[in-house]
Amino acid sequence: MSMDSKRLFRVAALVCAALLPSLARAQGCALCYTQAAGSGSRVIQALKSGILILVVPPMVICLGITWMAYKKRNEFNEDAYSDYEASKSHVQGDANSVEEQS
Repeated sequence: MSMDSKRLFRVAALVCAALLPSLARAQGCALCYTQAAGSGSRVIQALKSGILILVVPPMVICLGITWMAYKKRNEFNEDAYSDYEASKSHVQGDANSVEEQS
């Protein structure tokens, strides 16, 4: 990465960090808040349960993907390294056979 692209990335990250809090506050719908606050305890409990039900599946999916990535993290590197070592020894073997023929 060049120095200009690193600087651009840092500026973009700073702008995103500055804008995210305002976007998060925009999620607090006044109508939803007043409706939930004015309802009974059963509705509030149902709303809390609904939020948990909606949060659990994405969290399980993300944790599953993270676990699979962690488990398989070196599989491709090991294959590439063994292929590299095999090609390296093959090339060295060819060089040795050429030297022997000379």
